[in-house]
Amino acid sequence: MDVGRSVISGSSGNGRSISGAGDPHVQEVLRSAHEELRTLLRQRAEIMKRIGTVKQTIVGLANMFGDEVLSDELLELVDRKSNGRQPGFTKACRMVLMEAGRPLGAREVCEHIQEKVPPVLLRHKDPLASVTTVLNRLVEYGEARTVIRENGRRAWQWVAEPAAATPAMRTEGRAAEM
Repeated sequence: MDVGRSVISGSSGNGRSISGAGDPHVQEVLRSAHEELRTLLRQRAEIMKRIGTVKQTIVGLANMFGDEVLSDELLELVDRKSNGRQPGFTKACRMVLMEAGRPLGAREVCEHIQEKVPPVLLRHKDPLASVTTVLNRLVEYGEARTVIRENGRRAWQWVAEPAAATPAMRTEGRAAEM
């Protein structure tokens, strides 16, 4: 138990502190790791935007010419392949946003899911709260952005390449886009 206590108390057992807070080498490693993490997160957001644009293009073409023009692999990659299972809740929210082409409120996303895959909503006690949670996660992932409508209500939009917000909307959450 002495080992557990020494780790918790920040002591190596020989009276020396192992916190490293004042060690310049530790600080340099932390600074470097922090910088790399920020760079990687920025790159991930850019990649997610690009993925969103490509998926939206493919979905648009499938809507125009029919799913038959897409291979099975492509159908699966854009979440349109029906493999007998019900799509997951997050997948359903992604599909709705991607196909909408405009910002949607959480209630509208619920309505679209109800039209397309009603059983998905049955598994949730409070579907509106669940949809809102998933939409906010998609913003964190860089896959969606939050906008404020003229009436002051939030809406979510699939992230494709950055597009200018209409005067009726103000883009919120720029950090998710960086």
